Amino acid sequence: MQFFAGAALGLGLHESGHLVLDEAFGANPGVRKVSAGFIPFFAITHEPVSPLKEFTISSAGFWVQHAGSEILLMRRPNLRDEHAPFVKGLLAFNIVTSAMYAGAAFARRGPAERDTRGMAVSADIAEPWIGVTILAPAVLDGARYYRAPSRVLRWASRAAKIGGALVVLKAAS
Repeated sequence: MQFFAGAALGLGLHESGHLVLDEAFGANPGVRKVSAGFIPFFAITHEPVSPLKEFTISSAGFWVQHAGSEILLMRRPNLRDEHAPFVKGLLAFNIVTSAMYAGAAFARRGPAERDTRGMAVSADIAEPWIGVTILAPAVLDGARYYRAPSRVLRWASRAAKIGGALVVLKAAS
């Protein structure tokens, strides 16, 4: 049960990232029912904004996930060996959600409101490339979970997170 509570917190943090920036940019957020295939879900919507703001809002959930995973793996590098189902659930949410979004980006499937599509359109980048920027940190963080002492994985993960965030510069141009 604690594992799923950690995952639920991950979902709340991801969506909160979108909401905070929606509010900061005065984008009047709302909620709309959507589905990803047969899976019913919801999307946080907002009024049209500039490409830079759209990219930032669409990226916010991933930025929260990546920052959260970095904090967890930095403070608890041996998390795999701990009895910490709540924290492991949070980390699992961050990794699995990024992988699922990356899959949707590669296939260009899912609701029009999907985060990777908003990022791709606003930065004028093919959505599969956005998928790469989302998947790389998740794969590296998963590897860090299993191979905690690796400095190479730690720094590669951080570089992937920074590189993904720097795509915002493309949206700003």
